[in-house]
Amino acid sequence: MNLKQKFTELLTNIGFEEKESQRNWSDLEKAYSWKSRHYHNLTHIRDMVECFEKYADQLQFPNEVLFAVFYHDYIYKSSKKDNELKSAEFALSILHENISFDKQLVFDAICATQQHQHNAIEDINWLIDFDLKILARDWNEYQIYFEQIRKEYRIYPDFLYKPGRAKALKHFLENDFIFQTDEFRHLYEEKARKNIEKEISLLT
Repeated sequence: MNLKQKFTELLTNIGFEEKESQRNWSDLEKAYSWKSRHYHNLTHIRDMVECFEKYADQLQFPNEVLFAVFYHDYIYKSSKKDNELKSAEFALSILHENISFDKQLVFDAICATQQHQHNAIEDINWLIDFDLKILARDWNEYQIYFEQIRKEYRIYPDFLYKPGRAKALKHFLENDFIFQTDEFRHLYEEKARKNIEKEISLLT
């Protein structure tokens, strides 16, 4: 998949000029390509876009959801707790007035990727599930994922990181469901729980 082409097509469809689309792609590519990004990078975005393409016909506002996919981790610093809020604010800042778009939905969708809690808006639930699909990968791929996350948090020593990571993972298990849509629960819930339980056992 050509991620740049997918992005520029989206921006053109919602009312951006070609030069603007190119400039915004350059900014986006740069943001997701920082050396500190071992997981929250363009590979993660590509995986989410592939999910989006598979389930686009389930969405009421596909353009808004795809835009949120591209920008949901635009700002990412492992030491900060407001990455999603800052990313949502940035996403809205590039949407000028003549863009035909539900800006509130974009904002709320990006913010929802922080807590990954069930939302009254079903499109947002799909976005959350696209973001969390990594949790249900085969164990070898899941292991690569959590090793990449560890690298992003390398400023923290194990005695701080391990309990924090275990707490975050246990939070997923304490919820009735990890995934928010019936489709993803049916396909991935069991596998994701097994992976998370196995990772927790390695942390404790």
